[in-house]
Amino acid sequence: MNSSHVNEHLLCDQCEQTANGIGCAIGALPGVCGKDADVQSLQETLIYGVKGLASYAHHARRLGKTSERVNEFIEEALFSTVTNVNFDLESLLGLVLECGTVNLEAMRLLDEGHVETFGKPRPTKVRHGTLAGPGILVTGHDMVDLNHLLKQVEGTDVMVYTHGEMLPAHMYPKLGDHPNLAGHYGGPWQKQKTEFAAFPGPVLATTNCILLPKESYKGRVFHTRVTAVPGGTRIDDDDFAPLIACARACEPCVEHFEKESTIGFHHSVILDKAGDLVAAVKAGQISRFFVIGGCDGAEPGRNYFSDYAQATAKDSFILTVGCGKYRINGHDYGEHLGLPRLMDMGQCNDSYGAINVAAKLAQAFECGVNDLPLTIVLSWFEQKAVAVLLSLLSLGVKGIRIGPKAPAWITPNVMAVLKEKFDLDIVGNDARADLALALAR
Repeated sequence: MNSSHVNEHLLCDQCEQTANGIGCAIGALPGVCGKDADVQSLQETLIYGVKGLASYAHHARRLGKTSERVNEFIEEALFSTVTNVNFDLESLLGLVLECGTVNLEAMRLLDEGHVETFGKPRPTKVRHGTLAGPGILVTGHDMVDLNHLLKQVEGTDVMVYTHGEMLPAHMYPKLGDHPNLAGHYGGPWQKQKTEFAAFPGPVLATTNCILLPKESYKGRVFHTRVTAVPGGTRIDDDDFAPLIACARACEPCVEHFEKESTIGFHHSVILDKAGDLVAAVKAGQISRFFVIGGCDGAEPGRNYFSDYAQATAKDSFILTVGCGKYRINGHDYGEHLGLPRLMDMGQCNDSYGAINVAAKLAQAFECGVNDLPLTIVLSWFEQKAVAVLLSLLSLGVKGIRIGPKAPAWITPNVMAVLKEKFDLDIVGNDARADLALALAR
């Protein structure tokens, strides 16, 4: 990437006419001339990545896991985007990839915190639906909030249900075995306005992926720490008494069984079977592993991922992480070699597990990750997905496909560099055709 042209100026005339350059008149980031869209593109990529990194670091800190390296990088990365600090494309790209490396460390710490606090995950069947009686719906990602709530309803008739990215809570023994964790209700975040309106009890929002509530249920929304919505009620000092009181005052849930699903294929579970999987690949019994997941969204084009998953061969396995699972987990993929072909590994932060599995399998095969029979197709929506993608790129993983469309802040020049270095590309319009291309590579 030739950066010589961006070192010849500090601010354009339009920027100088604003408040000391703290806001470009033509829409660029502070201190970035509108002509230098590639600089802005990399700065925005870094900022989005740091937002995702900070989210995972915050979750890990809640579990007592911190890293000075993570903290130091967040400070340095944000400083690099301050007015008139860095106009050099090569060094900005280096910071973007370093963000991915540091994010991997944050996700590793979070994974350790979950396992140490809530027990080693195991495959488990989860009941979808509700039981008769008062109920509370918990959405977001924070397992610590869920644990505190379960302790406070223990011994009562108030049942707790997971929603969205909280589904993987059931794979941890300390949470999944709790008598008041009654099952799962609903699907991905973008359906919550319908699902929360239909759920009769209160909703606890623990992290991101909460939408502005409808009037019909905003009085039943509770939130913790920085998560907040207008009309909701803040929970202070982990005291869920107001939430529990609301559950008792609300209309109770009715008995309703929707389905049963198996979740909990944490990377430790899969790696326990690594020897068998490697032997099966060498014997020609497994054609490929597919990682299909990421963030779900509401815009058209996301059925691509369900079409892609359903087109995979019957002797392959599909690993999924994040709420992108809801695009593909409504189909019965059957079993192969005594295992379900679709194995959900957990929340978006559990992408660390998918990376760890790939690294350990490559070690077992004595090859690089890019030499594995592995295809990665990721749906993206928000900042955590950006951080996860950067983690994969920082490891040199090639051939990833993202979609349903390109990130709006990525310029053609930056995308061309990423394609050249990492064979990163956007998914096409035909999932089956893209699958055939992936298998031919």
